[in-house]
Amino acid sequence: MLKVDVFNLKREKVGELELAEEVFGAEVKEHLFHEVVVAQLASRRAGTKAGKERAAVRGSKSKMYKQKGTGNARHGNIRAPLFVGGGRAHPPKPQDFSYRPPRKVRLGALRGALSLLVKEGRMTVVDSIELEAIKTKALAGVLTALQSEGKTLVVDDKSNENLRLSIRNMPANQFLPPEGVNVYDLLRHDHLIVSKQAAKAIEARCSGDKA
Repeated sequence: MLKVDVFNLKREKVGELELAEEVFGAEVKEHLFHEVVVAQLASRRAGTKAGKERAAVRGSKSKMYKQKGTGNARHGNIRAPLFVGGGRAHPPKPQDFSYRPPRKVRLGALRGALSLLVKEGRMTVVDSIELEAIKTKALAGVLTALQSEGKTLVVDDKSNENLRLSIRNMPANQFLPPEGVNVYDLLRHDHLIVSKQAAKAIEARCSGDKA
């Protein structure tokens, strides 16, 4: 088991927490990060880009002039891509770019990202993240006290409305519930602050079959 210090919101040590070595002390494999992050970003693509081919644009379907004898090139109708206002040749069509890497790859990448933060001292476990009111300034003071510099990912139970609503006005910081923690958001933040309860929830999730 891996032991980590547990702090209160003033960064005073209040105890220790045992976490699974297989989740928070796993081997860091950067190629798994690449595979999972590329898949996440691909899945976010709208895939709605489209163009009109000659059958979809407005215009007469009739032949413009007779096939022979005019001295002009042979054309079927004015919708051809050659003409202004005609359809495009081989236009882009809506498509789904999403794909899902194998379960072991997703689990390995998530465990590796968590382990990387622990090894580099960029993960802070707190006893609880209870705010008295919905106030961004108060949360900013808490993050400063916890020595969280740069972009911070804060993880706690989704029922913590005061935290979720207080952090939404902070562009550099983000709130996620344990079930929403993912490789992309872990890697793009400088620091991870997680409650003791959420850390155990992440451990249970990464120890199972789903990621």
